[in-house]
Amino acid sequence: MALSFNRRWRLRFPITLSVALIVVNLALMVCWIVLLAMESYWSALTIGTVLFALVLVGLVLYTILTIKEVQLNLRQANFVDSVTHELKSPLASVRLYLETLQMRKVDEGQRDQFYRVMMEDVDRLDQLISQLLQIGRLDAVVTESELEDVEMEPLLRRCAETACRAHHRPPETVQIKVEPTFARGARLALEMIFGNLIDNAVKYGGSTPEVEIEVAFVSPDRVVTRIADNGDGVPIDHRAKIFGLFFRGGSELERTKKGTGLGLYIVHTLVRKMKGTVSVHGRGRQTGSVFEVALPGRLAA
Repeated sequence: MALSFNRRWRLRFPITLSVALIVVNLALMVCWIVLLAMESYWSALTIGTVLFALVLVGLVLYTILTIKEVQLNLRQANFVDSVTHELKSPLASVRLYLETLQMRKVDEGQRDQFYRVMMEDVDRLDQLISQLLQIGRLDAVVTESELEDVEMEPLLRRCAETACRAHHRPPETVQIKVEPTFARGARLALEMIFGNLIDNAVKYGGSTPEVEIEVAFVSPDRVVTRIADNGDGVPIDHRAKIFGLFFRGGSELERTKKGTGLGLYIVHTLVRKMKGTVSVHGRGRQTGSVFEVALPGRLAA
């Protein structure tokens, strides 16, 4: 509802501005003609200058608003193209395997492999649709009325248990060291942020994932959470792009792990809405990445 209202306002405002400027200009033009008829040249010059300035300002504002609207439409078009591509890829894969099973006989081992790959593609589709739905309601997830002080330790432990269970890893895969802290934010948004980051850390960790989470209070009012993994790490030239919509590193053929390219975009958007920051950097001499989230918060009393 809010998104629809904002879009209608963006479309109507340039038109309203144009109509208002036309009315004002017509009124000033009438005054200018009357003053010229009365031989009040200095007054006519003043009115003419104001008229020119208003036209100029109106044209500049209209141009800026039009450019922003065009940019928005381009972003939406690119988003639709990206979504279409991401949806069609797993569907095409499932269709190919189904056609192969229908057209020729395959042995039991190959059939099981086909079913496994198709199930992975279906899971990817399910994840993609879920995250697209999350993106559609990001504005509603974080509202001032829903902000509260959320204790970090139980939140992170729930997210870690969910990630380990999803990837069939033992609970000790994720080690958590937390100062008694509270983050100020919407509970659902915090669960989405740290759920995505911890899931990525377990998913893209080494052959035996090892994830370390540290939470510390940084004066005057920041709670900083660092999530480190032992995976391949994020290349330096990808770190500025990794929070973009549908961004995934490497080529499609080189990837060994399925993903949607939406999780980190959701993280970045929600963190910014809660007046925080998120960044990624290396682990120095160790392999892997560290994702750092700084949010408003406090120490436990």
